[in-house]
Amino acid sequence: MIAAMMGRMTERWPDLPYTAWKDTRDTLHLWTQMAGKVRLALAPWLNHSWHVALYVTARGLTTSAMPLADGSLEIEFDFVDNVLWLRRDNGHFRQVSLRPIPVAEFYVEMGLALQGLGVFVVIDPTPCEIADCMPFGEDAVHKSYDAEYVRRFFRVLTSAHDVFSRFRTGFLGKASPVHFFWGSFDLAVTRFSGRRAPKHPGGVPHLPNSVAQEAYSHEVSSAGFWPGGGGPIDYAAFYSYAYPAPAGFAEAKVMPASALWSTALGEFLLPYDAMRKERDPDVTLMVFLQSTYDAAANLAKWDRAALDCAIGEPGKVRAL
Repeated sequence: MIAAMMGRMTERWPDLPYTAWKDTRDTLHLWTQMAGKVRLALAPWLNHSWHVALYVTARGLTTSAMPLADGSLEIEFDFVDNVLWLRRDNGHFRQVSLRPIPVAEFYVEMGLALQGLGVFVVIDPTPCEIADCMPFGEDAVHKSYDAEYVRRFFRVLTSAHDVFSRFRTGFLGKASPVHFFWGSFDLAVTRFSGRRAPKHPGGVPHLPNSVAQEAYSHEVSSAGFWPGGGGPIDYAAFYSYAYPAPAGFAEAKVMPASALWSTALGEFLLPYDAMRKERDPDVTLMVFLQSTYDAAANLAKWDRAALDCAIGEPGKVRAL
């Protein structure tokens, strides 16, 4: 019985060593950017760039329906059958197989699939938020796709989405959806105090400063999951940060004991491996989310009486 329980927990939070799937992670990152840039080109601007994000589905990640002059289009990464689906609202669809091929080849195949559906859209071929990169159409370097590790990554996204969604219910103020940002390749959820923030300095690779400044136009406490790569840490981790960071935030006492402050990133981290090895990983993650939010909101003097509420329960109306 204990072995069966541990097996279920392992599947909910599978092992995801960064070094074992780094090449696949990097390739998949670039593929998701292509789909995200299509959404960027088609969808009207929504505050904090929420219009470009992808969303977790029962099979992978989706753009959701994007508007066209004569209907709508959805692009979905199906990590169960390893297929990229491109679907029109008129019932027509195209598929691109997710397999080990160069980014440049995938770029051509996705473009042909769009054209086959009568969708002609121009995107910026330069990846966003990646310092050392090359245009999609020239990238023959990234060409890995390990379906097993993609399945594990998807499983982590699904589980994290569940916990993040429950955490989101404990807030009455403005909060983002639980969504996946293809630029930074992370799943995130953000709470807002309602107050304006100082102008963001920008400086994000291949991202206009105006985009970063609009994204951080208001004071936030944000948390998410990042699978590692392209930064000062080489492991998967949950993170939590505040913008602007209030005085004393880096020194705040947060939980669990395995949480740490990253000076390089300017945020709290909970290493994924440490979390998944806890007796109840879900509870451990929720403790991290709540304690880091508490630190940010208390130190910045948010109006918590007006913003906070109890965590929601299925089928139960929130008590007033």
